[in-house]
Amino acid sequence: MRHSRYFRACAGVILIIASVQLAACKQNASEVLTEPDGPVKIERMGGTDPTKVTLTEDAAKRLDVQTAAVREEEINGAKHKVIPYAAILYDTDGTTWTYTNPEPFVYVRHPIKVDSIKGNDAILSDDLPAGTTVVIVGAAELYGSETEFSEE
Repeated sequence: MRHSRYFRACAGVILIIASVQLAACKQNASEVLTEPDGPVKIERMGGTDPTKVTLTEDAAKRLDVQTAAVREEEINGAKHKVIPYAAILYDTDGTTWTYTNPEPFVYVRHPIKVDSIKGNDAILSDDLPAGTTVVIVGAAELYGSETEFSEE
């Protein structure tokens, strides 16, 4: 009986240590997601989402990345932020995202909340500042690059 409790206690400690080591390995692996001289560089900002994708100029041209600015429009007497529907990405959980373009060839995945869809426009219910540049062509490829490297 005493040996059985001792064995269970030791097994529990071993499992905890193994879990911590596996978590550390996974965290270190996510820090270096791409080759330094490759066409795409994937970075986790703060170790979690959002993700920053940096392309070479050539890669951005091959993907034909196109952008548009977030607009502010008055709808039913209230001001709302509006983006082209093409700028919205849905992940496997149904969460909505868009890629912003804060500087040339740099794209940051940003969570958004869509209030409604009107034709080719998405009315947002969160505060993405007017004038922010969002990706309308090439976002799916950016997301594909990001998820390809994060799964390895």
